[in-house]
Amino acid sequence: MKELQLTEVPCLMAIDDETFTYNNRVNRLSTIQEHLMFRRAMDRGISAVKLAKGLSIDVSLLQKKSTLLDGICEEVVAILKDFNFSTEIPAALRRMKPTRQIECAELMVSANSVTNSYARALLAATPPELLVAGKRPLSRMALSQEQLVRMETEMSNLLGQYKLAEQSHGEDVLNLMLARGYVVKMMDNERVMHYMQKNYPEILEEFSKLVELTSIDA
Repeated sequence: MKELQLTEVPCLMAIDDETFTYNNRVNRLSTIQEHLMFRRAMDRGISAVKLAKGLSIDVSLLQKKSTLLDGICEEVVAILKDFNFSTEIPAALRRMKPTRQIECAELMVSANSVTNSYARALLAATPPELLVAGKRPLSRMALSQEQLVRMETEMSNLLGQYKLAEQSHGEDVLNLMLARGYVVKMMDNERVMHYMQKNYPEILEEFSKLVELTSIDA
């Protein structure tokens, strides 16, 4: 500006809520993205010690993160790709066969509980025939056989309900959108509105809430 001898220039003024801050604008890597970053760096010849020193993390933790997906099937990677989770979760999952890995990953995501304690509970409830040969199961001494059977049944039912909801989700959303469109059109009719206000005010109130929705998620 000095070189161009300008005293005034047009500009955009940002309010406080739009300013750049570390907490507001930072994009954090998911656990799997972080794993892929470590693998790529190490494949290009950077030693684990040098990489850990540069990132100020422990070498043992870096090694766990770099081998995060060893023994994990591709379907589970796709399910968990956007989540941040402990390195102990893959350790529990790799004790299981691929089909059981997928079931447990879907259960954790559907329950919104991608945690080490939940993964270990799922592992403890996994039947021996669904464990990888040679992998010792966790100790089941804390749970009785009846409790284990009940847990396995509940988890199986939960997975079945999740599958049904997943299959019908698209149709349910379409039906909801059609219903909302119909209600909006109906409420534009003054005669209908007058009739509803006089005879069914409680139903009209619910219709009004539906019309005010800006998205299906709301």
